[in-house]
Amino acid sequence: MKKLSIEERLGTTKFIVDEGVPHIVLDKSICATCKGKPCVKACPAGLYQVQGDSVSFDFAGCLECGTCRVVCLPKGLKWEYPRGTFGVEFRYG
Repeated sequence: MKKLSIEERLGTTKFIVDEGVPHIVLDKSICATCKGKPCVKACPAGLYQVQGDSVSFDFAGCLECGTCRVVCLPKGLKWEYPRGTFGVEFRYG
């Protein structure tokens, strides 16, 4: 059996996006003062991007692992699980 790369594994994942209610909301003023911006490096899906002094986030591909919630020391984000029937759906094969 062939070992899949991270990109191939993420390709088997289905995301049901709740456009009206993001489950992660960033506080841009806190992100602007954060040193090191650990969420950018820690997110396994690579959804955080540095833009100038601030950080942007695309919740549509979130794996809901909670890594960003743990590494965000100044607590510049509000993190909740998506509403029922929305979010990530892991599939195999």
